[in-house]
Amino acid sequence: MEADPRRRGTGVTIAACAALVERGDPDRFLAVMAAPAEVRAQLVPLYAFNLEVARAAWVTDEPLIAAMRLQWWRDVVANAASGAARAHEVAGPLHDLIRDFGLPVEVMDTLIEARVWDAGREPFAGQAEFDGYIEATGAGLMWLAARALGAPEAAEAAVRDYGWAAGLAGFLRAVPELEARGRVPLPAGSSVSDLAASGLKRLAQARAGRRTVPKEAAYALLAGWQTEAILTAAAKDPAALHEGRLAPSEFRRRGGLLWQAFAGRW
Repeated sequence: MEADPRRRGTGVTIAACAALVERGDPDRFLAVMAAPAEVRAQLVPLYAFNLEVARAAWVTDEPLIAAMRLQWWRDVVANAASGAARAHEVAGPLHDLIRDFGLPVEVMDTLIEARVWDAGREPFAGQAEFDGYIEATGAGLMWLAARALGAPEAAEAAVRDYGWAAGLAGFLRAVPELEARGRVPLPAGSSVSDLAASGLKRLAQARAGRRTVPKEAAYALLAGWQTEAILTAAAKDPAALHEGRLAPSEFRRRGGLLWQAFAGRW
């Protein structure tokens, strides 16, 4: 894992972030490794940060402790310029990334705030709250990754559409585990097929705006390489969600990632 030459001296902490992602988010790690070596150091701190925030609610049964963990990350992001918490293996590289690439900290803060839902036990209040959660977590993370790779403001709509679809696909895959943990993950009155159709619509919108996303920034979108297959499966066979059959076969997973990486088509 090579560090960006503008960020010399961060190689050890970048490697630590990569190790965290490899263990805790293997699909995103595969996406990182499919990208050119020169952009990986911009992606792994973000994905490690996302992993740390996402699991804050699941390492404790106490909502208050989870909220404190999330607040710590909100403080880290808010004080990125101050150098606070730089000794942390993820916070340090994240600070460097924010500083070197001018990442929008408000997007990070919104992402963290959305994870408060994970720490609670209440269902989503409705479709709007669910959509906002996917927007903050899925679309927000993908926009941050694309910005770190040089995406212009003009690309935000397409990247966020793609990130929303990818975030929804990931959330649907997690539904069986969330239900096993006693959660009510889907908004009342929604159907799996309708949710999947919404994701496929956002995916189509993203592709319509493909020309706004530079080739280098498109490597951030590799993390969503399974999106279409998952959403199509959910739309056609909603029962596959609760039976854990949404994920494509290993051959199709690997092949789809390689095709997207080399063809540059998403």
